[in-house]
Amino acid sequence: MNSFYDSQKNPFDVIVCGAGHAGCEAALAASRLGSKVLMITGNLDTVAQMSCNPAIGGQAKGQIVREIDALGGEMALNTDHTAIQFKLLNSSKGPAVQAPRAQCDKKRYQQRMKHVLELDSNITIFQTLVTGLITERDKCIGVITSLDAKFFAKSIVVTTGTFLRALMHVGKNKSEGGRIGDHVSKGLSGDFEKLGIKLDRFKTGTPPRLLGKSIDFSKMEVQKGDTIPTRFAFYDTRSTEETFHVEHHGRWFHVEHQQFSKESQIDCHTTRTSELTSKIIDSNLHLSPLYKGDIVGTGPRYCPSIEDKVVRFKDHPSHLIHLEPEGRNTDEWYVNGLSTSLPFDIQKEILKTIKGLEDSIIIRPAYAVEYDYAPPTQLDRSLQSLHVQNLYFAGQINGTSGYEEAAAQGVIAGINASNQAHMIPPVIIPRNQGYIGVLIDDLVTKGVTEPYRMFTSRAEFRLLFNHGSSELRYLPTLESCSLVSKSRLELIRDKSKNVDLWVNQLNNTCFSGNKTLGDLIRQTKSPESLPKEFVDLSESTQSEVLYRVKYQGYLKREFNNIRKLKEAEKIRIPNDFSYHGLPGLRSESAEKLNRVRPESLAQASRISGVNPSDISVLMVLLAKANKPK
Repeated sequence: MNSFYDSQKNPFDVIVCGAGHAGCEAALAASRLGSKVLMITGNLDTVAQMSCNPAIGGQAKGQIVREIDALGGEMALNTDHTAIQFKLLNSSKGPAVQAPRAQCDKKRYQQRMKHVLELDSNITIFQTLVTGLITERDKCIGVITSLDAKFFAKSIVVTTGTFLRALMHVGKNKSEGGRIGDHVSKGLSGDFEKLGIKLDRFKTGTPPRLLGKSIDFSKMEVQKGDTIPTRFAFYDTRSTEETFHVEHHGRWFHVEHQQFSKESQIDCHTTRTSELTSKIIDSNLHLSPLYKGDIVGTGPRYCPSIEDKVVRFKDHPSHLIHLEPEGRNTDEWYVNGLSTSLPFDIQKEILKTIKGLEDSIIIRPAYAVEYDYAPPTQLDRSLQSLHVQNLYFAGQINGTSGYEEAAAQGVIAGINASNQAHMIPPVIIPRNQGYIGVLIDDLVTKGVTEPYRMFTSRAEFRLLFNHGSSELRYLPTLESCSLVSKSRLELIRDKSKNVDLWVNQLNNTCFSGNKTLGDLIRQTKSPESLPKEFVDLSESTQSEVLYRVKYQGYLKREFNNIRKLKEAEKIRIPNDFSYHGLPGLRSESAEKLNRVRPESLAQASRISGVNPSDISVLMVLLAKANKPK
């Protein structure tokens, strides 16, 4: 059993500061590699807290969770064990853009993840606030806490989320804290600045929570879960023991794995704001901290407040609102789409104008929170600080938004903090391996000007990143470090061999005349006459083989795109080139390109917010413009 390593002569291998989604995955990743880990959190009752929507996954985010699972992370299993509704997004489209999403039981998610940490023999969890860093010759060697106790480690991972000098806003009311009812961290920001680490401010917000019995769901549209749920974890390469590792070993804690059906899942509901909603918001903008100038931090572009939506989309008579349950054993409901920092009395007036919410009761008010973050261009691709050795950052402190993005960074920071402690070279995930590689490369190369959210369009090789292929894409990483058990690694190897074998076999087995089974698969959605040996494979293996065969032309094109982008350095952009109104170019990108005025396509590709798909559009348009007439 691990004990406190509280002297400089006997340090921990890794200290993780914070126990949110990044901190949990960082601690677990370091532990899986054999490191002795101390996780420090300001509140043990909010480990893995879902501060905003209690949902995991979605477009690109669902793929990230699959990649975290491929690297041995816990988020996928924790979601599957605590979900109350499953939904596969874009199910009518191709597998490359399909993404799993699940609504979770907020408290069960939190409790199970805490128990995972408690049962891990390499991890010690401890409640106190980290107030400062201990450094020696530009190296971080430990932390100082609010108890005046010092803890030492060979590597430190900082995952402080929205708590650095955090300030919450509800109308004119301001209070310190990174989450309503929780603490604020002040000392660390000062230490970072003393060490030469630049800090800036971002903001985020959350909607009100309502009492379910006060909502008239009969006026809303029902959103049911999928009849056959798409889970996040890979089960064909896991043993039962690995699937239920917490449930089988907890002293008292035991949760039977539920066989989900459409009937056992909890429904979500949708409604819409009205023109009166917009009028009330418009007439009270002067009371919004965002529009008064009280909040200087930049907010998330793709998760705007209701004030932002009303101002930016004046021609929209209404906006979609999702009512989502917070758990099985609570009647608290999350109002997705109604994030605001307007005063409490205005929040009540707004609800009266929305169908089904006319008599609803607010049990937690909406608020905005402003916090420090460290621009991530101050990190290398291992997520280690360029200013202080042995110091790693992961999660919202790097300017990201979302549980999934945070957890992904936590995995990589935990791996590399452990490797640094044991003098092993870092693990670097390249852009062509998965969304995690894209995420980290974007952060440390381009930086951020607004909270970063992952989209499929950010990845130039996104057709290679279908969620079912995650284990296979990360196999080279698993071969190089012990992130999964030997038995699981062997099953992933077998799966990879089977996929390669059957892709080749289907493409070369004649079916009729000169046509192969591969040709048949590319021509029909429901191929028949497939070999019995193939049909006997796991559903996961079959799906990956069929995907590679069916879309082989598109996948080959992705590899060609790698070569084309290398040519981008040679493509010059005229100084007077106009970006506005170009077909296929997003308005956000046109705005940023016009402001920066890049000299080449390569420079354009490094601008934050300009995605690979935008570069492809520019490449075509510039080729046309430069074509001799």
